[in-house]
Amino acid sequence: MKFEWYLALRYFKGSRKGSGFLSFIKYMSIAGVAIGAAGLLIALSVVHGFKSTINGKIMDFAPHITLVSYAGSPIHRADTLLTALDQFPEIETKQAIIQGQVMVQTRDAVNGTALKGVDLEEPEYGISGYITKGTYQLGADSTGMPGIVMGAKLAESLQAEIGSVITSYTIEGIPSLINSPEIKQFRLNAIYETGIERFDDTFALVARDHARQLFSYRSNQADGIEIRVSNPEQIPAVRQKLEEEIGFPYFPETIYGVFANIFAWVELQENMIPLVISGMIIVAAFNLIGAILMMVLERTRDIGILKTMGSKSKTIRRVFMLEGLFVAGVGLSIGIAISLLFYFLQTNYQIIPLSQENYYMSYAPVEPHALDFLIVSLVTFLLCALASWIPARVAANTDPVKVISFGR
Repeated sequence: MKFEWYLALRYFKGSRKGSGFLSFIKYMSIAGVAIGAAGLLIALSVVHGFKSTINGKIMDFAPHITLVSYAGSPIHRADTLLTALDQFPEIETKQAIIQGQVMVQTRDAVNGTALKGVDLEEPEYGISGYITKGTYQLGADSTGMPGIVMGAKLAESLQAEIGSVITSYTIEGIPSLINSPEIKQFRLNAIYETGIERFDDTFALVARDHARQLFSYRSNQADGIEIRVSNPEQIPAVRQKLEEEIGFPYFPETIYGVFANIFAWVELQENMIPLVISGMIIVAAFNLIGAILMMVLERTRDIGILKTMGSKSKTIRRVFMLEGLFVAGVGLSIGIAISLLFYFLQTNYQIIPLSQENYYMSYAPVEPHALDFLIVSLVTFLLCALASWIPARVAANTDPVKVISFGR
């Protein structure tokens, strides 16, 4: 073992008697580094968890791109438009949809909702992982009654259970003898819950043919063409390509535009929380300056003796630099252990619950990344090394005659 390492380790262990205050300062510095590192790692894992969970829910449930008419009117030749989309290899699935506002009613309650008619051949419309009750089935049952799937909050407001008959009706203008509502009954076959209000509170799915009957659309009419691409990172590029090659009178709306407020909220959390928590490590680094200066003051006599025995200034400087790195290493190890313990407890026991209405999930998700551990470790060691350099330089530049006299 090199002399600098041996001496730094001996000083770090605190072999001298009567140095209780110095030990307290050292342990406080270690605690500061540990809390800062743990806080930053936990914050990063929670932010990654938020982003992954919310993005996953939206990407699973909502279309990546929707082609709609500029005028907001129905698309009159949906089949032609679907054929034109075959030239885009990036597109994984596409379907014409019919949607509109309807009133839905059970024996006990009534509410308004957005009703979307989708392709029966589209398997579970991306919500298979969110169905909490029943089975996704939009086709007619043995009695000839078509199925409907709706969000948990909407079903709760209607006091509806699996198997309940849901009566939906739509009307334009003022009701009269010549303007009667279109009425259709559905059987509730599945209830899903994503935690996102827009999906769970006012949204229901039926087969497209049944929506066409309800809204009196012709066979080739649709309100939009919903598109999913094979790689979500290609969404902006595919949107640009659609504008150039399909163009007017159709307009491509992306998922990032429709849910801009949610994506902006996630980005804000991703940028701000780690920035705030990083301040804890910076504060810990400044505390380390004071702690090592205290060590230097305590070891002034030792420094003088070492210098008179021929130790170079750079040797003294290395000893106290290593002191700071030992503090960083121990504190960082404790911080990593705390963050991993938090990950285990939160994953298995959900010790931090959340309001689903405000955060789109019932507990804080965690998703640790190995790169975060590497970056936090490097930054912590770098800050602690910089913080240690100031007192180490003071120790290296001390006059041996003065410090020996001071130590008497």
